[in-house]
Amino acid sequence: MRFSCNKVLFSALFILLSFNLHARDYLIYSVSEDIPMGFENEKPAKNYYLNIGENQGVDEGTTVDVFRTVSKLNPYDNQKRINYKIKVGELNIIHTDSEASIAVFKKFAADFEATVYEVKNFMIGDHVAVNVD
Repeated sequence: MRFSCNKVLFSALFILLSFNLHARDYLIYSVSEDIPMGFENEKPAKNYYLNIGENQGVDEGTTVDVFRTVSKLNPYDNQKRINYKIKVGELNIIHTDSEASIAVFKKFAADFEATVYEVKNFMIGDHVAVNVD
């Protein structure tokens, strides 16, 4: 009886852990930027480092969508917190490894200027997903 309980417990634990391993968020984990030299209309280049790579089907030239989660409290529905996943724009992959990649700016979403954001650019913590258009 004891062997059977341990086996069932081990199987249940394995199943729960395997779900957590497969439900992974892909995001921007670092940003590096050229040092501005003070020239008029200068736009320093930025590289965005992502935790998505060849093992997830991303190659050089792949376009990824960038999303930001905006969380707001609804005071009229028992203080329920609502999370909005809003497309911020797109990045183009310039280098990939098995589990990571480097991307550069491609474009902002069409309604990017109309939406209120704390930061008007891609930032660490923004989620990414492969563009299928």
